[in-house]
Amino acid sequence: MKFGMKTLLAATAVLMASAIGAQAQTVLKWAHVYETSEPFHTESVWAAEEIAKRTEGRYKIDVFPASQLGKEADINQGLKLGTVDIIISGSSFASREYPPIGVTYFPYTFRDPSHLIAYTKSDVFKNLAAGYEKASGNHITAVTYYGTRHTTSNKPIAKCADMAGLKMRVPDVPAYLAMPRACGANTTPIAFAEVYLALQNGTVEAQENPLTTIEAKKFFEVQKHIVLTGHIVDHLNTVVSKSRWASLSDEDKKIFTEVMQQAAERSTKIIEERENGLVAKFKQRGIDVAEVDKADFEKTVMEKVKMEDFGYKKEDWEAIRAVK
Repeated sequence: MKFGMKTLLAATAVLMASAIGAQAQTVLKWAHVYETSEPFHTESVWAAEEIAKRTEGRYKIDVFPASQLGKEADINQGLKLGTVDIIISGSSFASREYPPIGVTYFPYTFRDPSHLIAYTKSDVFKNLAAGYEKASGNHITAVTYYGTRHTTSNKPIAKCADMAGLKMRVPDVPAYLAMPRACGANTTPIAFAEVYLALQNGTVEAQENPLTTIEAKKFFEVQKHIVLTGHIVDHLNTVVSKSRWASLSDEDKKIFTEVMQQAAERSTKIIEERENGLVAKFKQRGIDVAEVDKADFEKTVMEKVKMEDFGYKKEDWEAIRAVK
C-alpha cells in the first residue's frame, strides 16, 4: 500500500512538473516578408532555435515567412497590436514612427556594405535607434545588410535622364522614391508580394531591389535589363515589440540581443557572398547587366531632392557619411 502511494505521488509530481514547465514556456511569433530560401528566414529559424536552447526551452519562437502574417506595413502594425512579437523590417518603416531614422535610405548615403556595418556600430546609429524606441516603444536588437539596391527594367538605362516617364514600382516609402522621381520616373507603390505579376502583365515596366532579391523573387524572368544603379545600400532591422521587450528579464534581453546579432552577422555574410557572384550568373542567363554613371544619378538627386522634406536631419546624414 505504501509502495503504491509513493508511486502515485511520484507520478503526480512528474505530471505537475511537466504541467508547470509547459505553462512556463512562452510562445512568440516572428514575422517577415521574405522567401524561405533567403537568409533572413533561414537565420531567423536558427536564432529561434538558439534562443530556445539558451533559455532552456522557456521560449518557443515560431517564424512566419513570406508575408504569412501580413505585408510589411501589417507586421509593423502588429508590433503595436500584439499580433507579432518580433519582426524583420527596414528602417523605412521604422521612420513612420520616427522619421529621422529613415535618413539611411537617402540615395547614395553609404559607400558600400562595410560603411553600413560601421554605421550600425556608431553613436549616430545608437542615437537614431534610441529615438525610434522612444517614439514607438519597440526595440531594435540587430541590423542585417539587405543588399545594394539596383534597378531592373524593360528598357536600357545608362544615365538618370533615361528613366524619364518610366513606370516603376517603388515601395511606398518616401526615401525609396527619391532617386526614381529625381530622374523623372512615374512611381507606383505595389506590395512586395505582387511585384512579379505587375512586371509580368505590364502594370509597371521597372522596379528596384538588391540582386539577391531579384534572384529570389525571379524578377529577371520578366525584365530584360538589370541596371547597376546602386542607389541605396539597404538594411533590415530585427525589432522586438514594446510589450515583449518589457516582459523580458535583463538576462533574457541579453540572450535575445546576442543571438539576434549573431543571426544578423550570419545573414550579412551570406548576402555578401551571394551578391559577389550574381552579376556573372545573370549574364550567363543572357540578361543584360549594365553599369551606369552613378555620379550623374547622385548629382541629380542632390540637386532635386531635399532630405529635410522627408523629416531627415542633414547633420545625421553628414555624421553617417563621416563614419569610417
